[in-house]
Amino acid sequence: MSKNDELSFEEAMKNLEDIVQKLEEGDVPLEKAISYYQEGMNLSKMCSDKLSHVQDKMTQIMNEQGEFESFEVQEEE
Repeated sequence: MSKNDELSFEEAMKNLEDIVQKLEEGDVPLEKAISYYQEGMNLSKMCSDKLSHVQDKMTQIMNEQGEFESFEVQEEE
């Protein structure tokens, strides 16, 4: 299990925001920027996977009659 797999969604998002802020500052050496970018992509994928997993769970929320209902997450516009 990698270090990123142990992070909660919130911790991963915070780390991702920190990376974006560092890259936006623009005074990062190229090699470090590439490393930050790669780490950010890994964090982004992890967050996406966690959200997808939660969405899959939410599709099985039961209604009052005990029947399964589909649940769709609406994307922000």
